[in-house]
Amino acid sequence: MEAIILETNGKEGRKVHLPIQFQTEFREDLIRRAFLSERSYLLQPKGAYPRAGLENTAEYYGRRHSWRQTINTGKSRVPREKIPKGRSGRVLRVPHATKGRRAHPPKPQKRIIERINLKEKNFAIRSAIAATMNKLLIEARGHLLNGSYMPFIADNSLEGVKKAKEAKSILQKMGAEKDMERAYERRKMRSGRARLRKGGYITPKSVLIVVGEDKGIWKAARNLAGVDVCQVDKLKVEMLAPGGNAGRFTIWTESAIHKLEKEQLFM
Repeated sequence: MEAIILETNGKEGRKVHLPIQFQTEFREDLIRRAFLSERSYLLQPKGAYPRAGLENTAEYYGRRHSWRQTINTGKSRVPREKIPKGRSGRVLRVPHATKGRRAHPPKPQKRIIERINLKEKNFAIRSAIAATMNKLLIEARGHLLNGSYMPFIADNSLEGVKKAKEAKSILQKMGAEKDMERAYERRKMRSGRARLRKGGYITPKSVLIVVGEDKGIWKAARNLAGVDVCQVDKLKVEMLAPGGNAGRFTIWTESAIHKLEKEQLFM
């Protein structure tokens, strides 16, 4: 299988052979599973202090005629705190008491990471890579395509771009103009108190640029709305299929294609 390389001015160049990763079967279920597994690593363990509600003097005296016993006194038989002169105070320790322990508190040792086999993960990444050349899947995600080149492959000069203005101009010439406008126009503030957090905005995903080596393109494209840059050996399912939905608008550089084939990545 071959694909046409686009030059930075948008004109057609020579052809390049696509590696076997682009011929992988599309498995939506595996892509979603690998995506959820990656997202689970962002969860933070949480739990209560094990001795919460138990560090007090409360104790239950149940033996009849014993010191501080509450049998036949009109009081419930529950642990009560000890106060001077042999008297009993508030009910503590039990879950239904004020300031008592929780019956089933969250535990930090709970398993919150969703494990996935390495072969399954690599298969999911290969499947997401193959989905980047399926025009129907790309349009189903909401991306707007100007050209019909699938997949989009750029020459290596794209990796050395260091100006945001130049990077934006090149992407527009390669057919990503409408999709970048869509991401910019649909950028909106997060709702409620979330708008006060870092960023405070929701930005739709636009073009993903996959490079063999970063020579300045990351700094040039990081401020473009919805545009991401990633090295081919660091690809994740979350980059290729945001939200677990495969078919992201992806532009590959020629060196990324060669590195994918030479090093047999994700095989």
